[in-house]
Order: sequence, then structure tokens, then C-alpha cells
Amino acid sequence: MKLLNIFKRFQKDEDGAVTVDWVVLTAAIVGLGLIVMAASKPAISGLSTSIATELGEADDDF
Repeated sequence: MKLLNIFKRFQKDEDGAVTVDWVVLTAAIVGLGLIVMAASKPAISGLSTSIATELGEADDDF
């Protein structure tokens, strides 16, 4: 009977539920951040190449 009471108390315990919520929420935010970075990487790469080209041409003028 004592073992059954321990199991019932363990089943009703909700202390870890908040931790699981935070882990899932954090994983979702990290995942969305990775998706945004993957989507914007080509545009950022093209812009940085363009800036480097302009700076290189400006340096040749001096």
C-alpha cells in the first residue's frame, strides 16, 4: 500500500511541468532564429559582397 501511495504522489506532482514548458519554448525560439538566419543569409551575403566591391573601388580612387 505504501508503494501505491508513493506512485500516486509522483503522478500528481507537477513541479517539472514548468521546466518542460520552458525547454520547449526555448527550443522553438532557437528553431525560429535558425530559420530566419537561413532565409536571410543569401541577401546578407550579397549585400556584404556589394559593400566590399564598393569599398575596393573607393580605395582605388585614392
